[in-house]
Amino acid sequence: MAKNLVLVESPSKAKTINKYLGKNYVVEATVGHIRNLPKSKLGVDVENGFIPSLLNIKGKGDIIKNIKKIASSTENIYIATDPDREGEAIAQDIVDVIKDKTDGNIYRVLFNEITKKSVNEAMQHPRSIDTKMVESQRARRVMDRIIGYKLSPFLWQAIIDTSANSLSAGRVQTIALRLICEREDDIEKFIPTEYWSIWGEFANEKKDILKAKLVEADGKSVKIQPKPVMTEKEWDTFNKNSIALNNKNIVDEYLNRIKKIKEFTIDSITTKESIKNPYPPFITSSLQAEASKCLKLRPRVTMQIAQSLYEGIDLGPDGLTGLITYMRTDSYRLSDEITSSALDYISQKYGNKYAPEKPRQYSSKGKTKVQDAHEAIRPTSINYSPDAVGKYLTPDQFKLYNLIWKRFIASQMSSAVLSNKIISIKGDNLGFRTTGTEVKFDGFLKIYDEETEEKQEVDEETMEKSIPSGIKEKQIMSAEIINNKQHFTKPLPRYTESTLIRELESNGIGRPSTYALIIGTIQDREYIYQEDRKIKPTLLGKRVNSVLINNFSELFNVNYTAQMESRLDLIASGDAQYINVMTDFYSPFEENLKKVESSIERVKCDKCGSDMEVKVGRFGKFLACTNYPECKNIKSLKEPKKEKEEPVFTGGTCEKCGGKTIFREGKFGKFIGCENYPECDYTKQLTLEIKCPKCKTGEVVSRRSKKGKIFYGCNRYPDCDFISWKKPSADESGETENID
Repeated sequence: MAKNLVLVESPSKAKTINKYLGKNYVVEATVGHIRNLPKSKLGVDVENGFIPSLLNIKGKGDIIKNIKKIASSTENIYIATDPDREGEAIAQDIVDVIKDKTDGNIYRVLFNEITKKSVNEAMQHPRSIDTKMVESQRARRVMDRIIGYKLSPFLWQAIIDTSANSLSAGRVQTIALRLICEREDDIEKFIPTEYWSIWGEFANEKKDILKAKLVEADGKSVKIQPKPVMTEKEWDTFNKNSIALNNKNIVDEYLNRIKKIKEFTIDSITTKESIKNPYPPFITSSLQAEASKCLKLRPRVTMQIAQSLYEGIDLGPDGLTGLITYMRTDSYRLSDEITSSALDYISQKYGNKYAPEKPRQYSSKGKTKVQDAHEAIRPTSINYSPDAVGKYLTPDQFKLYNLIWKRFIASQMSSAVLSNKIISIKGDNLGFRTTGTEVKFDGFLKIYDEETEEKQEVDEETMEKSIPSGIKEKQIMSAEIINNKQHFTKPLPRYTESTLIRELESNGIGRPSTYALIIGTIQDREYIYQEDRKIKPTLLGKRVNSVLINNFSELFNVNYTAQMESRLDLIASGDAQYINVMTDFYSPFEENLKKVESSIERVKCDKCGSDMEVKVGRFGKFLACTNYPECKNIKSLKEPKKEKEEPVFTGGTCEKCGGKTIFREGKFGKFIGCENYPECDYTKQLTLEIKCPKCKTGEVVSRRSKKGKIFYGCNRYPDCDFISWKKPSADESGETENID
């Protein structure tokens, strides 16, 4: 038997590490957690220090038995689970399982990257298990268990008529749901404000053209009316300094005035040079957000791919090699060795002017408390460029690795230098303005620039343009074209996975290991769904959010949750005690829960009059009498008892049975159905009121592919086969794409 046993979480990670350590080591995988709280009960002794009752996970018996057997005859045991709180907790679970079966030395080692050098160095510097980090993980797990276990029955009682398969509350997931629902409420309540823009094309004698927007009139600035409804006093204040082009009559007055002006003059040209610094290397949240934007990858998928890049890829002659550092981190720190290598690479590939004099380091200033145990997410070696290793990667692995590589290299490059010009054009006390941006030195932009989250429509007059070199101050200009356009103010956009992650991070909610899980959980529970990559709450999600926020507003408060996250961090750093943090959380929570439970209307047993409660059986949740076994009355929860709403008729008739058609609400929004459902199952999609760009007869409807993605097609299908991933506009020509 080998003298040394190394325990990791992942089989693929075990295979890579075994290659580096050689025949004197046995490397085994736990395949994740080996112990957990029980499923059928709370599993936490809230009366005696909140001690969790951890049990071996069902199905892990053979793995645990094998680990015990090897450990019993091994001299040195190295626990190399992931270098974070979860990994530390798993390490402690392993110790608890094997400590009575071995006399060997037990060490904790951390692999921040899976390369030969890093693994060998970590093995030379083992340490003991960080009990404070374990306590922090336990506190998070116990807190989440208490909330979920105590509030789930309350939810079933409060939303007793739901046909949902699962109802549960989560400490952090509920905050995410709250943000989504509040944004949806804001969108639904939003009142658009009408406003107009006026812009023109101006030409000098050489016919150099400038496009500029009307921004000033008679000494007042042209602005959007700040609110749809304003008091007389607010209007007076606004009118003193500003003009609102908020209706066509006002616009026509200015258009007529502009047409009478014979000459305009270039009043001023202001040139300012600006520096654009590179973005920092990726941390977990920014990687998930950017991969969502650029690669259309779900956060959960991003982390799975990143895990494979971290654990090791077979690079042919080089064998199994980890390509990136540990992917769960909120630190921007970079090693001196890798930044020096990056500068050499940049100088050789792009030239000395693209490499700054010294490596760049990025601080986490302004972020919430940072766990600085790991570096930022970066390539493990400059030798492994995307071109060099691309043939060994799957398409998704290559896309993500290429993104990580470019972001890291760009983070060490010189800043970009931009020249910004602002040109003012005036005539008869009317002022137009245009801006232009020129890249004088591209710097890091040569290889990387962040994409904007929303590719919104941008009017021509607001676009940044290059300024013709022939434009000079005091030149006489003539108005060649004067146009106007009607606009309406828009509410804040719905969250995407990318913007939701950034919102959670900016509020100090969640940690690197939890972002993907947060979104995945509320989607799996069918509290939210995605359409065109925008997150919307389902009717069930809105209802759950309403019940939880109305009854536990302090618990599911953004600031309170952020404070609890900080207190969990304090446990990890040794600045707070487990028992104190748990007591401070539990006492007000239990008191609030008792108040709410006492006021909620209970479902009564129709046989004996006792309260009914939610129980779980082999076929799911059901209502059972609390007077059991004297009363054995049960009720199924599968048939919802919903109040019948008055149907909203469309004015049309059913094509199947001739009945009236009504608007219905489904999981993915409104649709048209027959009033005689379920006898008649006729349904019809609501169109987007856009003519099909191919056949010019049908109308465009949104559909869902086999993989759940939204695409657009003609409602005359199969007579017309128009389909497109992109939402068409009325003036687009038809094209057909392959939708699988």
